[in-house]
Amino acid sequence: MKVKKVPLRKCIVCQGMFPKKELIRVVRTPQETIEIDLTGRMAGRGTYVCRQETCMKPDTFAAGKWKKVLERALNMTISQEQYEEFRSRWLELIGR
Repeated sequence: MKVKKVPLRKCIVCQGMFPKKELIRVVRTPQETIEIDLTGRMAGRGTYVCRQETCMKPDTFAAGKWKKVLERALNMTISQEQYEEFRSRWLELIGR
């Protein structure tokens, strides 16, 4: 019996490789908005963030690390308004 290959993806914050199912997907939709895709099936360019405490905590937002990383990964320029909206949804998702 053939062993099924597990797809791996890289976390944009810590650069670690993890199974795709363990990551949270962030998507740039065709309408140029940034969404959090918990299903992994939303249309658009996607990137992944792991569920480790160091990658999900609010301090990484305060360091300004996220905006540049997201811009590079999603191939778009993110306005401060879009970033703040995404940040509030992200913090709501992780329960902070």
